[in-house]
Amino acid sequence: MARMSRPSKKTIANEVLREVLPRARAAAAGAAPAGKQEVGAKIRRIRKERGLTLQQVAARSGLAVSTVSKAERGQIALSYEKVLQLGGALDIDMTRLFMAGDAPSDPPAVQPTVVKDRFEDVQRYETDQYEYSVLCGAFPGKKMQPLVALINAREARDFSETIRHPGQEFVMVLSGRVRILFENGEVVELGRHEAAYFDSGVGHVYVSLSKQPAQVVSVCC
Repeated sequence: MARMSRPSKKTIANEVLREVLPRARAAAAGAAPAGKQEVGAKIRRIRKERGLTLQQVAARSGLAVSTVSKAERGQIALSYEKVLQLGGALDIDMTRLFMAGDAPSDPPAVQPTVVKDRFEDVQRYETDQYEYSVLCGAFPGKKMQPLVALINAREARDFSETIRHPGQEFVMVLSGRVRILFENGEVVELGRHEAAYFDSGVGHVYVSLSKQPAQVVSVCC
């Protein structure tokens, strides 16, 4: 009887990878992206609940009336900065705009001690430059905005304007390599598991230096 050879460690490892990688990629894909129409409908509903006109929201947010109107109709994808501005104008945590389904616009009466999230269950939001998932949106009155983002942009000219928002920002690269360019001329490059902390009031953009879109975790406050 012919003796069967035992598979090598390399062969076993390859078999495991063939089994595990498809599941890992599916999990990384997460929930379906939040469409512009879905987010726009939520903005309109909350504006109506607040009894505000387009002009009032525009004045409060500092955005053009046409921008608010197009956002409500799902004609444009809003940048992170503009979502923050709209959230402030509507007196709502921006993360509730991206929660799956018809998330309540007002916080619960009882403050929770802790809220747990799982990345693959969080709804994503896509713009031309980034694709991001805002985490722990169910915690009311958050003082930080944690998110995971894919950086699709490759050059600064991919952006029509730099992004700035009051406060500070922490970022760590999960995969790939990114370059952060600031409007004052400063530049920082980060590889996997490298981190940076900066003044987010200084205009900035992220671009991916990787063959694939880079993935980062960021916390804004």
